[in-house]
Amino acid sequence: MNSDIKRIYPLGFPWQTQDPFLFCVYHLDHYPQGNEEMGPDAPLEGRNLGGDFVIKDGWRMYHGKKVPGFPYHPHRGFETVTIVNQGYCDHTDSLGAAGRFGEGDVQWMTAGKGVQHSEMFPLINRDAPNTLELFQIWLNLPRQDKLTEPYFKMLWHEDIPIVKRQGVQLRIVAGKWGEEKGVAPPPNSWAANSQNEVGIWEITMDPGASLQLPVTGDSINRSLYLFEGEEVSLNDSQMKVDHGADLVAGAAITVQNGNKQAGLLLLQGAPIAEPVAKYGPFVMNTQEEIQEAMREYRDTEFGGWPWPEAEYVHDRDKGRFALYPDGHLEERN
Repeated sequence: MNSDIKRIYPLGFPWQTQDPFLFCVYHLDHYPQGNEEMGPDAPLEGRNLGGDFVIKDGWRMYHGKKVPGFPYHPHRGFETVTIVNQGYCDHTDSLGAAGRFGEGDVQWMTAGKGVQHSEMFPLINRDAPNTLELFQIWLNLPRQDKLTEPYFKMLWHEDIPIVKRQGVQLRIVAGKWGEEKGVAPPPNSWAANSQNEVGIWEITMDPGASLQLPVTGDSINRSLYLFEGEEVSLNDSQMKVDHGADLVAGAAITVQNGNKQAGLLLLQGAPIAEPVAKYGPFVMNTQEEIQEAMREYRDTEFGGWPWPEAEYVHDRDKGRFALYPDGHLEERN
């Protein structure tokens, strides 16, 4: 392994990340056609409903019992970035906000001082498969912003910049590539300060294509994940599919693809470099703050749950939309 690569490692569930990122998971579920409730039109026997994370027949129910997904649950002290490339996600939260997004859309939610939300995967097609492909990334917040007001923003796929090179397509979910800048993140995000060089890039490479990554500052953590394809070379090091690599800050890295189309995700950013205390959906700086978060959630439920069901989904015929806590509505075809 050359000196520009810190290490190469197999991908688990979730993937390993570096500060300022806390968590990254890749979901690929080949759901069957949907039933009347927008759940799978298939038997659910033999599944650990409420905790089904083992792939059976090509898909999982996660914490859903009727519809796949994650019924309402709390977060505090960090941000979630959810990229849905195939299928749809139905969002509802304790602030009264809601949305349906997919087919390349991204939801960026600053949990801050506390929010409950639900993320369900409605199987809209009744006469065709419902493939779901998504990333969920957790981005930490520094101490000064841990208890900021919650914030929810949609990055519609029509607005996300795409950079094209010979045989390469790169989507800028966050950060910039040359003169191309991604959609502005929430205002209190670690990504909102350009000096932190936060980047979230989706990269697709044709067989034999190559890409030179722009050089970062000397303190930037950068990880590259190969989740689709066969093999790429990073300068003189080989990385096979379902592996990640932590790259040396400031190094010039050329990615050379092999014989199959490759899908990669790149995460980078300046480390927050503060203590991290985690307990499930809470991320603070100390264990005392975790205990306080748990007490406050027991007392307030972070605003309660204004929706009829824990795993609420929107009407089947509803298009892509975002309803914000202030009542503002965005709709996309």
